[in-house]
Amino acid sequence: MALLGRDLIGLAETGSGKTLAYLLPAVVHVNAQPLLQPGDGPVVLVMAPTRELAIQIQQECQRFGSSSKIKNTAVYGGVPKQMQVKELRAGVEIVIATPGRLLDMLESHATNLRRVTYLVLDEADRMLDMGFEPQIRKIVSQIRPDRQTLLWSATWPIEVQHIADAMLINPYKVIIGSPDLKANHNITQVVQMVSDKDKYPKLIKLLGKEMDGRRILIFAETKRGCDDLTRRLRMDGFPALGLHGDKNQIERDWVLAEFKAAKHPIMIATDVAARGLDVKDVKCVINFDMPHTAEDYVHRIGRTGRAGARGLAHSFFTVSDARLARPIVQILEEAGQNVPQSLQQMASVGSGSIQTKF
Repeated sequence: MALLGRDLIGLAETGSGKTLAYLLPAVVHVNAQPLLQPGDGPVVLVMAPTRELAIQIQQECQRFGSSSKIKNTAVYGGVPKQMQVKELRAGVEIVIATPGRLLDMLESHATNLRRVTYLVLDEADRMLDMGFEPQIRKIVSQIRPDRQTLLWSATWPIEVQHIADAMLINPYKVIIGSPDLKANHNITQVVQMVSDKDKYPKLIKLLGKEMDGRRILIFAETKRGCDDLTRRLRMDGFPALGLHGDKNQIERDWVLAEFKAAKHPIMIATDVAARGLDVKDVKCVINFDMPHTAEDYVHRIGRTGRAGARGLAHSFFTVSDARLARPIVQILEEAGQNVPQSLQQMASVGSGSIQTKF
């Protein structure tokens, strides 16, 4: 469908292969265009919410675009601009960018979007969650209206629908699975009702049971909580490293490389790792802290059980997470998972006040 040149909305669960679904048609599209001239901007623009996802998309670009000698660069914050500016000015066919840094590059005239005829918005729901809508609209206003636009999202909230209505013309809509929020059925979900003081002892016990050299990804709510948990685990002899948005890019790259190589098989992360992170053979995801939304829960546990593999997710649920009780119960029931009786009771007790929050 993308090869036909029409706009496309793709709704698919994480780990289902969306990246190739837009990169291969992008390569074909670039090869059909006139060669870049000095001063030309890119032909293809891919926007993504995080540095990690942008880097991962670039790796796929290099893997599948190199045979066509298609040049690409990734443009994201947290690193010096000089090298990114140099690559943009030298001329690249594909730019993968986070919205904030791309706007900086446009305002400093390091590149332009006059030749963009193929636009991709990847993880659109996440970009809107992170407050990027004004930047996205400003960037898209600089792109010619006869472009082809592909919007990809794991969920289909009203905000994403509005963006799609504003930026796409008569699009195909492809749904892999269901547009309703649901978890990957290859993941065994275990939710434990715990008190805050019991979380760490239960985590230690769980790690002792699950550690076998394969990767374990633990989610913490805050950057400080991530650092504290990493420090405690390391003091207790566990090979753990932390990943969050306040770490510089060199450190983030190193932590990810260590985790991917299983040299440090335990990684504690904030939601910076909840989407787009594709690490093979993550045995288990642990929600030490529950996320803010049910969508983020689905994305977090989706780091395991990728590309058809089996996965395991453990979540520590406290009284302060009561707002999530009802949607988590629905996700568990839809996937045929065990629902703790205390969680079921919390969901039914809060049906009045909690529902109004959703």
